[in-house]
Amino acid sequence: MKRMSRISGIGTRVPVLFVAVLMTIPLAARRVYIHGHISDENGNPVELVTVNEDRTMQSTMSNLLGNYSLSVTTLDDTVRLTFRLIGHETRKRVIASPPDTVNLNIMLPTSRYSLEGVEITGTRRQTGGIQHIGAEGLRFNADPGGGSVESIIATQAGVSSHNELSSQYNVRGGNFDENSVYVNGAEIMRPLLVRAGQQEGLSFINPDMVESIGFSTGGFNVSYGDKMSSVLDITYRKPKEFESVLTASLLGGSAFVGAGNNRISFAGSIRYKTTSYLLGTLDTKGEYDPSFFDFQTYISYTPNSKWSVGIIGNISLNNYNFTPQTRSTTFGTSESPRRFTVYFDGWESDRFNTMTAAMDIKRKITDNSALQLNMSVFSSRESETFDIMSQYWLDQNSVGTFLQHARNRLESDVLTVSLKGVHRTDAAGSVGWGIEYRRESIADRMREWEMQDSAGYTLPYTQSGPLKMYYSMKSANDMASNRTSAYIQDTWRFSFNAGLLTLNTGVRVAYWDWNRELIVSPRLIAGFTPAFSENLTFRFSTGVYFQSPFYKEMKDTVNTGGIGVVMLNRDIRSQRSLQVVLGGDYDFTVFDRPFRFTAEAYYKKLDRLIPYNLDNVRIVYYGENCARGYAAGIDLKLFGEFVPGTQSWFTFSVMNTKEKIGGQWVPRPSDQRYNFSLYFTDSFPRRDRWRMSLRGSLADGLPFGPTRKGRESRLFRTSAYKRVDIGLSYKAIDGTALPHYYGRKAPFKSMWIGLDCFNLLGINNVNSYYWVTDVTGDQYAVPNYLTGRQLNLRLIITH
Repeated sequence: MKRMSRISGIGTRVPVLFVAVLMTIPLAARRVYIHGHISDENGNPVELVTVNEDRTMQSTMSNLLGNYSLSVTTLDDTVRLTFRLIGHETRKRVIASPPDTVNLNIMLPTSRYSLEGVEITGTRRQTGGIQHIGAEGLRFNADPGGGSVESIIATQAGVSSHNELSSQYNVRGGNFDENSVYVNGAEIMRPLLVRAGQQEGLSFINPDMVESIGFSTGGFNVSYGDKMSSVLDITYRKPKEFESVLTASLLGGSAFVGAGNNRISFAGSIRYKTTSYLLGTLDTKGEYDPSFFDFQTYISYTPNSKWSVGIIGNISLNNYNFTPQTRSTTFGTSESPRRFTVYFDGWESDRFNTMTAAMDIKRKITDNSALQLNMSVFSSRESETFDIMSQYWLDQNSVGTFLQHARNRLESDVLTVSLKGVHRTDAAGSVGWGIEYRRESIADRMREWEMQDSAGYTLPYTQSGPLKMYYSMKSANDMASNRTSAYIQDTWRFSFNAGLLTLNTGVRVAYWDWNRELIVSPRLIAGFTPAFSENLTFRFSTGVYFQSPFYKEMKDTVNTGGIGVVMLNRDIRSQRSLQVVLGGDYDFTVFDRPFRFTAEAYYKKLDRLIPYNLDNVRIVYYGENCARGYAAGIDLKLFGEFVPGTQSWFTFSVMNTKEKIGGQWVPRPSDQRYNFSLYFTDSFPRRDRWRMSLRGSLADGLPFGPTRKGRESRLFRTSAYKRVDIGLSYKAIDGTALPHYYGRKAPFKSMWIGLDCFNLLGINNVNSYYWVTDVTGDQYAVPNYLTGRQLNLRLIITH
C-alpha cells in the first residue's frame, strides 16, 4: 500500500511538471499583417510616417495617400507599434492577441505647444537649403520701407544691409546682383540705373499679399537660377473671403483688397511712398520730391482639382526730383575737427518705370505627377538727368567747384518662358525637372561727365594742352541675346534605425548665345535627423554655382581721347563659386516655449570673378574676369518665443572674403568681418492690444577708397554700422472682441495706431564718401551720412 501510494503521489505531480516545462518552451512565431490609414487632425492623409514594431524593429512608411501596411512576426502574441513623423506627435499602440489581419487607423496630430491658452505650431524643420520665415506681422514692423519683406531678410544670419533707404542686401560676401528673387515661380528683375538708396522705389514684393517666405543663404537646389549668393522665394496667398487693409503713415500709404472662394480669388493693391520727410534729416538740404507709385494684382482660378491658373501684374512708377541747396558736414576727430560746406545750384530728375506680368498654369497629370508652365515679361524705362554745380569750402582753406552732368537713358525688356515637372516615385522620393528660355534686349544711351576745380585750377591740372574733364563717360550700346537652361533633380527620404536621411542631387545646364558659354552646375544637399534625438537636424550641401553676367557685368571701358567709351565684352564669362556648407539645428523648450538654435559654417572658392567698385548702391564692374578669391564664415541664430505668442531672433555672423587682383590680395567690397542683428517682438501682459517691434544691427564697416580708382586703393574701412528702430502699436478698435461699437456694428475688423522711432540712438552712420581733391592731388574723404533720428505715425485699418 505504501508503494502504491508513493507511485500514486508521483503520478499526481507529473502533469504539473510537464505543464511547467511546456511553459518554458516558446510558442511558434506567428505572422500578423497590419494595415491602415494615417491622417492629421484635419483629416488630411499624412505621408512618410515611420511605423515601427518596437521588439522586432520591423518598419515601413506611409505612402502619398497616408496608407501603410506591415507584416510583423510576433513571439509573445503582442504587437507594439510606434508611429513617428517629424513635426507631428508620436503615437504608440499595443495590440494583444491580434488576429492574422489587423486594420488600424491612426490620427497623428501636428506638434503644438500650449502657451497660456495660445497654441503655437511647432517650428518647421529645415532639412534642405531653404529656410521658411513667418510672414505674419510685417505691417507692424518699424521699417522706413513700410514693413517690407527685405527688412526681415536683412536680420537673418549671414545677411547684412548698410542702408536703410535701400531694400537691397548682401549675403555671405556677395553683392546685390547675386541675390535672386522669385514670386510664384517667376524671377523678379530690378532697374539698372539706380545709384543711390533714396532713388529706389517700392520693393516688388507686396507684404499684404505674401503667404509664405522661403530664403536660402547658400546651398540651394538646381531649380533656382544662376546666382551665386541667395534665393528669396515668395508665394502670394489666395484670399478665400472678402478682406481689406488700409495703411497710412508719414512715409506714404497703401490700400489692399482681396476676395475669393475655393475656385477663384482676387487680390489687388495700390501703394504710394514718399521719403521726403525722412530725407530731411540728411546733411544735404534742399527740395526733395520723391514719388513712388505701385499697382499690383494677383488673380488665381482653379476650375477643378487638376487645373489652376495664376496671373500677376505690376506697374511701378518711380520718380525722384531733387533741387539741392546747401550742405554742412562736420567730421574728423575731437583733436582735428573739420567742416565741409557746400552751396549748390542745379537740379536732378530721375525716372525708373517698370512693368511686370507673369502667369503660371499648373496641371495635375496624376496623383503623383504635375506640370507647371510659367511665362513672364519685364520691361523698364529708365532715365537719369542732372546738372548740378557745387561750390565747397573745406575748413575755409580749400575752395573748389564741382560740375556734374548726366543724360542717361536705358530700356530693357526680358521675356521668360519655362516648363517644370515633378513626379513622385513613391512616398519617399520625387524627381523634378525644368527647361527655360529667356530673351533679353537692352538699349543703353549714356553721357555723363564731371568737372572739378580747386583754387581756380581745373583738375587734373595741366600747365599746357587742352582742358580735361576729371571724369567723362559715354555709351551707345544695343544688345539682344538668348539664354536657355535646363535642370533635373532627384529627392528622396530614407528612414532607417539611425534616423531619417533626406537627399537632393541634381544638375543644372545653361547656355548663353552672347558669348557662346555653356555652364554645368552639379549640386548636392543632405539633411539628417538622428533617431536618438528628433530635436537635432544636420545639413550638408555642396555644389558649383555660377553668376551668369547681365548687362552691367559686361560693360568694359576704353579710353579714347580722354573720354571713357563703354564697350560690351563678348569674352565675358560667368563667375564661378564652389560652395561647401555644413550646419544644423537644435530644437528645445524653455518654460514650455519653443526655441531653435542654428549654426552653419561655409566656405566658397571663387574664380573667374569680375571685380567691382561700390558707391552707395551703384555697382560698377571692371567688365572682365580678372580675379579669384574666397569667402568663409560662421552664422549663428537663436530663434524662439522669448515672449509667449511672439517670434524673435538674434543672429551673429563672422566672415572674411578677399580677392586677388593683379597679384595683390584685397578685401572684397562686401568684406564685413562681423554682424550682429536682432528682431524682437513683444506684447504687454494682459494687454493684448499693445504690440512692440524692435530691429537692431551692429555691423563692421566696409572697405572704401577714392572714387574712380582701382580696387587696390580701397584699403580703408568705414565706421561700424549701428542702428536701432523701434515701433509701438495699439489696437484702438477690435471688431472681433467688440462686434458692436456704441450700439452699432464695429466698422472695422481692427484699427491700429502706431508710432515708430527710426534710428533710435541717433547715430550718424556713413553710407559713402564725397572725395575732394586739391590742386596738389591730395584727396579728402568727406562722409555722406545716412538718415538721423525721426518719428513716424502709422494707421492700419483691416476689414
